Amino acid sequence: MSDQTNNRKIEHIQAIENDALTDRQGNWFDEIRLTHRALPEVALDEIDPSCEFLNKRLRFPLLISSMTGGDHQLVRTINHNLAVAAEHCQVAMGVGSQRVMFSSPEAKESFALRKLAPSTVLIANIGAVQLNYGMSLEQINQAIDVLEADALFLHLNPLQEAVQPEGDTNFSGLTHAIGQLQSELSVPIILKEVGSGLSPADIQAGLNQQIRYFDLAGSGGTSWSRIEHHRRTDPVHDLGLKFQDWGIPTPLALKLAEPYLDQATLIASGGIRDGIDMAKSVILGASLCGVAAPLLRPAMESADAVISAIEKLRREFVTAMFLLGTPDTAALFRNKALIVEER
Repeated sequence: MSDQTNNRKIEHIQAIENDALTDRQGNWFDEIRLTHRALPEVALDEIDPSCEFLNKRLRFPLLISSMTGGDHQLVRTINHNLAVAAEHCQVAMGVGSQRVMFSSPEAKESFALRKLAPSTVLIANIGAVQLNYGMSLEQINQAIDVLEADALFLHLNPLQEAVQPEGDTNFSGLTHAIGQLQSELSVPIILKEVGSGLSPADIQAGLNQQIRYFDLAGSGGTSWSRIEHHRRTDPVHDLGLKFQDWGIPTPLALKLAEPYLDQATLIASGGIRDGIDMAKSVILGASLCGVAAPLLRPAMESADAVISAIEKLRREFVTAMFLLGTPDTAALFRNKALIVEER
């Protein structure tokens, strides 16, 4: 189990590096046109893109979405560079699945990031389905504690598990187990898909279990189904390719979640590739915008490279706010009057 789980992390990175089509480039946000203001009535240098999330102030609503972790120098380097950049830029960061900690104890080092990011939002991560495979409350608390996390991602990935050669596919009774876990934790759970989207029924099920945070993680970006396809040894097994575009595109997932915005806090991720996509997401009700793939290669290079990529996103986001005449994120949030056309 130790080598298998650990090696899988590297195989995932290699698949992304070697196959550009793991990024599905759905470009679903391009279907939304925003209202340009020739008279924005605000100074560009007075735009305030900051926001609050989990009782901490962020410079703008960016989440470095979950990528990796494990007992390997490459993943330690990636997480180190991401954490340093998250702190420098004051944006949130989620880590990859921490299940590997319990088969490879040496992997804990790749998740011990609070010393690198002492003040910003850090989010731990465990696969929700592991609650049906013996993952204990003690282990989950260890995952939270090693990161000194502000919240816990419970990621939901039924498609990835169905395609994965060694996938865990017993999702029976999981909703109740999630609710029971939330009642026993000291930090909030964030229910997170990994690229196929959360439906209104999923959000309602979470709300019924006292979950209030949801990362919609829709389709259109990185396809874990296609990534897992590359890990299969049977050359005629094309299940991962067949379902590589399965799911709810992120903008549609946001629109479908609109009735729950008074009860739920939403994160938009999946196919967000620039600051304009981020602005559209906030208009549609996202409190935070998750980005992963565009930051992976910079994270393999240096913290400075990640910082540069994040600052580029921030400039794009602030410029979009300026051209919409919105002085702060509150003026952007849920302001659907800023949408001029949806194709």
